[in-house]
Amino acid sequence: MVESLNSMLVNARDFPYVALFDVIQEKMSKWWNDRRIVAMAITAPLTPSRESEFRPRFAQSNDRHTLQLNPVTYHVKGGELEGVVDIFNKTCTCKEFDIDKLPCVHAIAAAHHAQVSVYSLVSPYYTKEYYALAYGETIYPVGSQSQWDVPNEVATRVVLPREVKERKRGRPKTSRFPSVGEFRKRKNRCGKCGAYGHYKKKCNSQTGSTEGNQPTDVPV
Repeated sequence: MVESLNSMLVNARDFPYVALFDVIQEKMSKWWNDRRIVAMAITAPLTPSRESEFRPRFAQSNDRHTLQLNPVTYHVKGGELEGVVDIFNKTCTCKEFDIDKLPCVHAIAAAHHAQVSVYSLVSPYYTKEYYALAYGETIYPVGSQSQWDVPNEVATRVVLPREVKERKRGRPKTSRFPSVGEFRKRKNRCGKCGAYGHYKKKCNSQTGSTEGNQPTDVPV
């Protein structure tokens, strides 16, 4: 999420604060509206990503053997790993159900044996209703600065400028520092012809062609 926002604001982060907030508001408004349209078009009980993950488990649960241990607990055998499912507490000894909050193969087999709706075991946060609710609100623009209703206590407040530190020599850095292990595209500059995209050893000075030499991924 942070990387997406940073990429979105790469050309706007030098704007004045008000203009920067306008850019953020416009982008967020578009995102919310696009996702709201997607949510309204969903016909399945779950969100598209969770539904695509959930469906294959139904077929895998058909070859499982289920033994009821008590009214809410079932022992499911078959496959590479067996599991003990508690459909009341929504847990399984394989831990997949516990962590994902999405029924595992064992839980689906247990639900079929107990004649319980499998979707009743899914976390409500994966349902299309919650997905639509997350983007249900509209993000409105704040309007022109001349139309702002600023409280008097805020308008009269004196805000001192921030402390200015002594600037170091050289051009100020504008790009962010890369994360640990992150790779970036860096163009190689030829020491012979000065062109980018190839090394001196691969330079074709007679034709001056640099075509086909692509920048390589190097750690920063």
